[in-house]
Amino acid sequence: MDKKSKKNISGAIDYALGNTKLWHTFHNLGYLPRWIIFLIDVFVISVTALLSYFLIYRTGEIYIEKDLFIISVPVYLLVSVVTFRVFRTYSGIIRHSSYIDAVKIFFSQFTAAFIFLALNSLYKSITGDLLFLNIGILINAVFSFSCLFLYRVLVKQFFENYLNQSKQSNLTRAIIYGTDANAIAVANALKSEVPGRFKLVGFIDKYGQNKSKMILGLPILQHKKKASTLMRVFNAQALILADKNLSKEEQLTIVDECLDFNYKVYTVPLVSDWEDQKEISRKIKNFQIQDLLERKPIVLDNRSISNQLKGKSVLITGAAGSIGSEIVRQVIQFGPRRIIMLDQAETPLHHLSLEISKLENKSELVTIIGDVRKKAELSEIFSSYAPDVVYHAAAYKHVPLMEGNPSQAIFANILGSKNVADLACEYNVDSFVMVSTDKAVNPSNVMGASKRIAEKYVQSLHKSVVDSKSGKTKFITTRFGNVLGSNGSVVPLFTKQIESGGPITLTHPDIIRYFMTIPEACQLVLEAGAMGKGGEIYIFDMGKPVKIIDLARKMIRLAGFIPEKDIDIKIVGLRPGEKLYEELLNDGSKTLPTHHEKIMIAQDVADDYEDLREKVVDLIATSKTYSSQEIVSKMKVIVPEFKSMNSNFEILDKEAVKK
Repeated sequence: MDKKSKKNISGAIDYALGNTKLWHTFHNLGYLPRWIIFLIDVFVISVTALLSYFLIYRTGEIYIEKDLFIISVPVYLLVSVVTFRVFRTYSGIIRHSSYIDAVKIFFSQFTAAFIFLALNSLYKSITGDLLFLNIGILINAVFSFSCLFLYRVLVKQFFENYLNQSKQSNLTRAIIYGTDANAIAVANALKSEVPGRFKLVGFIDKYGQNKSKMILGLPILQHKKKASTLMRVFNAQALILADKNLSKEEQLTIVDECLDFNYKVYTVPLVSDWEDQKEISRKIKNFQIQDLLERKPIVLDNRSISNQLKGKSVLITGAAGSIGSEIVRQVIQFGPRRIIMLDQAETPLHHLSLEISKLENKSELVTIIGDVRKKAELSEIFSSYAPDVVYHAAAYKHVPLMEGNPSQAIFANILGSKNVADLACEYNVDSFVMVSTDKAVNPSNVMGASKRIAEKYVQSLHKSVVDSKSGKTKFITTRFGNVLGSNGSVVPLFTKQIESGGPITLTHPDIIRYFMTIPEACQLVLEAGAMGKGGEIYIFDMGKPVKIIDLARKMIRLAGFIPEKDIDIKIVGLRPGEKLYEELLNDGSKTLPTHHEKIMIAQDVADDYEDLREKVVDLIATSKTYSSQEIVSKMKVIVPEFKSMNSNFEILDKEAVKK
């Protein structure tokens, strides 16, 4: 019979089964009650007893004497029932039978056999007769074990091959990259996953040591050909990276190759010995855009950070934001005496408070709804909780919004930073760490300029404190690029646009940005606070800049779509104040190395504190008039390198040139 005929017959059988009441009854059947399985087991051992009797009878021997039926049969059933009860052979779910069930059945049947042998000896010593033929007891034990386990295997196969067939057709055909214990654990987890997501069709062996072998009944494929070629040959739609020995470069090569052919890529962390299959399957996730950052993770000096934070009182402003909340999560690991979480956003702060309170820690948690723009309110917080360390992450950061509302940028980013910094100095805080941005470098928008003014104020304040010997506070600034996954980042925006079917909106095809993850950004903040002597602006080696249009295309492919075909990319033009590229240093700045190869110090000349303070106070006063042109004009005086781009304020730069 040829393959086509077999396929047609198989299809006819499936169709017939699929259109009968019996099929639907079994298909919707839950798990059988234990008492039914128990009765089936009793029926099976009754049948095997009869088989044993007639088989032995054909040899000329008698398994059980007829006049002893009245004793032997009840004893046989009673002992069998007791061993079923002791070893709980009926407690397993038949369709999920495993070697554990086989072990239980084996022990129950051979324990029963030994009991029968013991009863035989006892009965013979009393009456001189045997209840059962001794060799018959062993033959029956083998028959019983085989039949009890065999019917479980048949039921399991029936469910896997027929009842789950309709579900299998909806599963994603996948290949696992890896053949080690980690890969096998992942495969087992996926096979037992309910509801299932993948139908595994093979494993890829990177080293080619397992040629012609199989794992879990699936072929091992040699990685002599490209992964995409093997995927095509086996009609797979997804690749699961489970090889713990793959380097970052090898992973990126495989992912890029698969994305080029529109194959989905999944990843799973290293499986621990204690993890169960459900735990493993939950961790299998789509390969994330964060995984494609071409940069090794930053390694921190945890000892110095611990020395700075352990047993201290720590204030975090903007604690409910994406950066602030991650700082809270990381700070709490170093055992501070108290963490004061300050933010004006009620709901996000409440959610953070609930999350942190569930962690095992001895730190006192203080949650405060407050506004950094109100100095009196801040002063009460400093007076009541006496923070030793301040992480200042509160700020407005959306470029287009601040371009249209410059007064609000002044109040939040400059007045707020000034209030917190002044109070840190007044209350002799050990260290003040400000979170800044690469948009403060040669700013082209109001938001970036406001952060640059805040940087300058903090630097000049530190210089004034050192020169006058009027305090001990160290003022430190950290500056980094775009943060993947933060509120307002392109990644969650692109994700939402892809989920809604597109299009992805892009401001310019040539726009590039530096990227880092939220944990990396916050690690830099902690490291800077620990290593800083005061007055520094720390910047991070952020690797290669990423072209945003390439990022968009990769995200579309990672979601399983084809760019420009399934999901369009629409160019909408640069937003007000937006640059094609960001910088980490001002034109006149230089960098100094630190003990950490990935962290550098931007060497900027600090302004005179009194002169800058007067200009800042005047700028804040002007902001209360909400006269945007006048506000931005004064910002450009404080930050001469501030040149507006794609903005209504470009006219101010032209007027300055004419003068």
